[in-house]
Amino acid sequence: MSDYKYKRVLLKISGEALVGDGDYGIDPKMLESLAQAIKPVYDNGAELAVVVGGGNIYRGLAGAATGMDRAQGDYMGMLATVMNALALQDVFERNGMDCRVMSAISMRAICEPYIRRRATRHLEKGRIVIFAAGTGNPYFTTDTAAALRACEIGAEALMKATKVDGIYDKDPVTNPDAKKFDTISYLEVLTRDLKVMDATATALCHDNKMPIIVFNIEQPHVFDEALRGLPVGTTVVEEE
Repeated sequence: MSDYKYKRVLLKISGEALVGDGDYGIDPKMLESLAQAIKPVYDNGAELAVVVGGGNIYRGLAGAATGMDRAQGDYMGMLATVMNALALQDVFERNGMDCRVMSAISMRAICEPYIRRRATRHLEKGRIVIFAAGTGNPYFTTDTAAALRACEIGAEALMKATKVDGIYDKDPVTNPDAKKFDTISYLEVLTRDLKVMDATATALCHDNKMPIIVFNIEQPHVFDEALRGLPVGTTVVEEE
C-alpha cells in the first residue's frame, strides 16, 4: 500500500454500470467484473468505501415524470440502491473481500445502520464499506451521497467509475471531435454544466477540496493506477 497516493478512497458506481447488456436489473457478469477490478486494490491494503446508485432498477425522477410524488419515488430509488449494495456485497465476499453494507435507512435484518464512527472503524479493519440508501433523504442523488460520505469518512479522493475514460467538453459518443480533459476545476465543471456529478455533489467536493477522479472502470488495472496517482481519466481539482 506504500505505493498508493490515495490510502482511503470512496468509489462511486452508477446503477447503470450493473446492467451489462440488458435494459435493466443486475448482470452477474458485471458484478464479477467489478469485483475483479477492485480485488487487487483490496489485496494491497487500500481502505475502500463504495456508493452505488439505483438507476438500473428505479429512478425517483422517472416516477415523478409520470405523476408520482417525488419524495415517494426517491424513497423507492433508495431501496433500489440497497438491492444493488447487497448484490455487490455478495460478489465481493465470494471473491475473498470482507465487506459491510451500511444503510441510511434502517433495515437491521439485512444491513447495518449508517454510523460514521463505525464506518471508519470497518475501514481501519480492512473491510470494504458499501453505503446504501443515499443520504436517507429525498431530493438528493447518490452522487451527493457519495460526496457527503467521502467527506465524512475522511477519504482522500472520490473516484467515479463510468463507461467513459474521463470528462469531455461534449458527449464523445456522438461527437468525434470531443476534447478530453486531463484535469479540470470544479468551477469549470459547474459553469460548463458537464454533468460529471450533480451540482450539489460537485459544490460539496469543491467546498471540502475533495478531488474527483473520473475513469472507465472497464479498462484493465485502471482503478489500481488511479490510487497510485498515475494519469488516468480526468481529475477535478481546485483551480490554481
